[in-house]
Amino acid sequence: YLQGASAYSRYDPTFIASNGTEMRRLPAKWNTLTGTGGIGWDFFITDELVLRPIFDFSLAKMATDLRVAEFALSRMTGRDIDFLKDGSVNAYGLGGALMLDWEHVREEYLIDVELRYTDIRLRTYGNTSDVVQGESSARTANIYARYRAPTGMHALDRPVRYVLEFSHSRYLGAQADVLGFDHLTSLGAGLELDTSAYNPLYVSRLRAVLRYMFGNNVSGVSLGLAASF
Repeated sequence: YLQGASAYSRYDPTFIASNGTEMRRLPAKWNTLTGTGGIGWDFFITDELVLRPIFDFSLAKMATDLRVAEFALSRMTGRDIDFLKDGSVNAYGLGGALMLDWEHVREEYLIDVELRYTDIRLRTYGNTSDVVQGESSARTANIYARYRAPTGMHALDRPVRYVLEFSHSRYLGAQADVLGFDHLTSLGAGLELDTSAYNPLYVSRLRAVLRYMFGNNVSGVSLGLAASF
């Protein structure tokens, strides 16, 4: 079993800076690029139920475009904000996951339900500011469900399917304290293109799914692109 994903995200919190007499809102836009991969093995409990241990690894780069805000913070607070000045964090992670996967496949539809527990140890490296160097454990419990069925349309000599998704994640330990929320729910809808009729592509399915995510005082929208081999 092989898995992989890459993602780009942009986070826009707001910091409040004060010198004791006045307060100003400073924009704080963070740009994050991450890549993760996993290698596992399937142990069949039944024809449709699989127990899957996975070895996981990840790389991440986070950078800020807050050079101007760093100067303003230094002037107003009298402090040298090293992290904003250096403007980036590099991190890698090693760990594992245990998944219970139920796939109910029929000609008319497919239901896929996954229960997963993940524990990845993260550590900073490279030219990261001393202020944010360290390590942490990212532990997550997750349930994921997907339903897909034909739309009635055809493309590439195969049916085009619609996809409905649901996901709920619980963030455990220090990760929840850092994020500011301990759970996140995602609802998604999209389309799937079956390319199996064209073997030179080496890809059996392509999916595009639009997701709405929400949790404690947080919400967002994402567009996911996936390929099955």
